[in-house]
Amino acid sequence: MAAFELRGVSVRFAGTGGAYTAIENVDLDIGTGEFVCVVGPTGCGKSTLLNVIAGLAKPSAGEVRVAGVPLAGLNRAAGYLFQADALMPWASARDNVAAGLLFRGVSRAQALVQADDWLGRVGLRGAGDRYPHQLSGGMKKRVALAQTLVLDPKILLMDEPFSALDVQTRSLMENELLGLWAADRKSVLFVTHDLDEAIALGDRVIVMSAGPGSRPVASHTIDLPRPRDVAEARMSPRFVELQRALWQSLRVEVQKSQRAMAAAR
Repeated sequence: MAAFELRGVSVRFAGTGGAYTAIENVDLDIGTGEFVCVVGPTGCGKSTLLNVIAGLAKPSAGEVRVAGVPLAGLNRAAGYLFQADALMPWASARDNVAAGLLFRGVSRAQALVQADDWLGRVGLRGAGDRYPHQLSGGMKKRVALAQTLVLDPKILLMDEPFSALDVQTRSLMENELLGLWAADRKSVLFVTHDLDEAIALGDRVIVMSAGPGSRPVASHTIDLPRPRDVAEARMSPRFVELQRALWQSLRVEVQKSQRAMAAAR
């Protein structure tokens, strides 16, 4: 059974210039334990896709199913890691990680034990008392990752989570993510603008068409062996072959998007 699936999903937004169709007639299946990355030109509805799966946006048409059941309201099986930091600045790293457990009714003592455990798993053992302003960008991302994973979601939705990090920190975070994912194989949908990142992380890479009315136009299986080190994977001949094939699909949509933006000026 698919972890989640979209059938004929469209999302339209009302505006002063008329309705805008972000995604249209999208069919998509993500298997249980599958790591899928989504790439596409700017404005192609990648974040809208995540919001629909999370239950934060309601489809204008079509249906989302989670483990075979139609989604109604928030997707309680999903954890969402945003591009921007979503940490509470007044709370310590430990309290940020424990917050979701407390909202679910877990005792504070038990929530803090689990928070410390997850801070250790993401490489921040002993940093629980630090506040967000005392953390580097990479450390904040580790806290946000622990904050999401401590709730043990079956589905992990990630919206360009590492885009603001420097190259070295980003590579470390990508490897840490793969290590955590390998431990229990959550179903992951990872949105990125970085084609190399998508290939290095994913089991499959989906290319979205230029907007409006975006939809998947290509799906490439990534047959690089696992376990996978992202730096080493990028140096392999097979990586270069995959990159070339994916860029052929992506380039067409990027050029369409650029032409549309130029015409709108």
